[in-house]
Amino acid sequence: MKHKRGFNPLERTSAHRKALHRSMVTSLFRYERIRTTKAKALEIRRSAEKMITRAKVDSVHNRRLVSSRLYDEGVVAKLFTIIAPRMQDRPGGYTRIIKLGERAGDAAEIVILELVDYQLDTGDSKDKDKKAKKQPAKKAAAPKAAKEKAKTEKKEPAKAAKPAAKAPKAEKPEVSDAEKAE
Repeated sequence: MKHKRGFNPLERTSAHRKALHRSMVTSLFRYERIRTTKAKALEIRRSAEKMITRAKVDSVHNRRLVSSRLYDEGVVAKLFTIIAPRMQDRPGGYTRIIKLGERAGDAAEIVILELVDYQLDTGDSKDKDKKAKKQPAKKAAAPKAAKEKAKTEKKEPAKAAKPAAKAPKAEKPEVSDAEKAE
């Protein structure tokens, strides 16, 4: 039974467990969706939800508390500027766990841990058309042309140097035996 136990140690040492929490919560906030085992997801969810609750009030103190747990400043900034404002009207329950089934090797239950407002990119044709209109074709082709031009400029001096180095050697006039004797 699990009475009076505060957390699942996941059969790891405390340093390993803290590093696991840190890396998985960072990945959750970076990608907003991760695939893991059920036991890890249940533990990571606790840490992630506490951090989101802290991030809803953007203060120096809260930023420092969250930064002490997450070592990636970019993810901390994303949490406070993008994720927390989306969760502002929600009183809790910022994540969801979706069961996928059992892993083939050890039959561990695999789940997806994601933020509740995560939107899966379905790849609608309308979205593709909007993205194509936003990115003009000239800008995409310009870097390629610049790279090709740089490559050809690098190759041309090398080609010019090779023929100069391979100039035919001047033939020595043949010396007769009589001249050698002198």
